[in-house]
Amino acid sequence: MILGINAYHGDASAALFVDGSLVAAVEEERFSRIKHDTSFPHQAIRFCLEEAGVRPEDIDHFALSRNPRANLGKRVLHAVKDRAGRQVASRRASNLRRILKAKETLATGLGTSVERLPAKPHFVEHHLAHIASSYYVSPFDRSAVLSIDGFGDMISAMWGVGYGHSLRILGEIAFPDSLGVYYTGVTQFLGFPKYGDEYKVMGLASYGQPAFLDEFRQIVRSDGLEFELDLGSFRHHTDGAAMTWTGGSPELPPLWASGLERWLGPARRAGSEPLTDRHQDIASSLQHRLEEVVLV
Repeated sequence: MILGINAYHGDASAALFVDGSLVAAVEEERFSRIKHDTSFPHQAIRFCLEEAGVRPEDIDHFALSRNPRANLGKRVLHAVKDRAGRQVASRRASNLRRILKAKETLATGLGTSVERLPAKPHFVEHHLAHIASSYYVSPFDRSAVLSIDGFGDMISAMWGVGYGHSLRILGEIAFPDSLGVYYTGVTQFLGFPKYGDEYKVMGLASYGQPAFLDEFRQIVRSDGLEFELDLGSFRHHTDGAAMTWTGGSPELPPLWASGLERWLGPARRAGSEPLTDRHQDIASSLQHRLEEVVLV
């Protein structure tokens, strides 16, 4: 019996497999009624066990979609290269220690002790978890695989090939370059600051024209499968992009920097400034550039 856990991130959730078959899967927000809940998914886990009619002691393995030990070299390099990197790394180190104590947290939520919980923990690197959750439930025996988001375990994108029961990773993009940070940063720039607001900007893009596409080709430069950000337009690499995940809805700090205004003009004030044709054209250009980088 395998318990899968998405925790220490938005949309905390759990899934339970018994003899290779999915028995139950649910997000914590369905019980807490908190959008994108970041709490450890204790209620979701208990629901999965109840649906299967099993006890905590019956769990053989549990897997988390994070691996604090992955890409240690990249973590250390960022930590030592400058003072800002050390400050960001210090916050990350505290979070990683909490992840490594996940079994204690799981046991407490199930009302038992670590000693009475035989489940073996498995820490799965972030993008491998994304890729596996798609490829292994697909109907394909061989497939190209790709995962792109903000960051997970210091990586923002990963690609490769799936064949049979194996995954062969062929490439990845590491911190500080990230298409997820790019999209979220411009989403915030356009006056949509909440976690998950990107879908609003994607919709806004359909009303505009890619009038700023040349500027966006400088904000994100690409060469084949590789891409890099204009770091003067973003601040995650100096200020950090740590999501709050101690409970409740997730929050992200501002990711865009003043350099973005040099390319696109003044940012829109959230909640007080009307949307104009210019904002629609920025959204359209943002979306077009994303598609160019990923698809061309």
